[in-house]
Amino acid sequence: MRSGYDSRMPTRSLPQSYAVWPTAWGPMGAVAGPGGMVRVVLPHYQVDDLRALLAFEHPDAVEDPAPFERLVALSQEYFNGREVSFDEVPCVLPPEKRFTGRVLRACRRIPYGQRRSYSWVAAAAGNPDAARAVAAALGRNPLPLVVPCHRVTYAGGGLGGFSAPGGVVLKQRMLALEGAG
Repeated sequence: MRSGYDSRMPTRSLPQSYAVWPTAWGPMGAVAGPGGMVRVVLPHYQVDDLRALLAFEHPDAVEDPAPFERLVALSQEYFNGREVSFDEVPCVLPPEKRFTGRVLRACRRIPYGQRRSYSWVAAAAGNPDAARAVAAALGRNPLPLVVPCHRVTYAGGGLGGFSAPGGVVLKQRMLALEGAG
């Protein structure tokens, strides 16, 4: 699993690109920098609205589909109900010495079709008593699907939250698609 993160280089000043593409569930988009993906937007918006959102959030980014070929293919397969892994999609994550970086890396290891609890992620991130902090970190996950935070649920089986547009309903649909609903 590659994070592509270099703490010496601020990602905001480096050139970025974005793309929007169709999936069976609707348009999806992403932003990439030299180290990999920095933002993924799950299907929810219309194409023009999604382009406008990405351009607004990343005003120096240019539309260029080239860096997204692998992510496009995998996401289209995923939303067509096929089991895929996003492990090889490079992404920019916070450094591993930060709790959020450890949480996102732990979450990234959750296999397709499986769920893990917030407390499991907390333990995997090195702080077993930090389940609430895990929920907060995942609520700010800029890379849903690539960092599959939808697979993290309450220990008792409840879904918990999901901050992506579409909310818990989208989380439930994605878990059902994977056979983990």
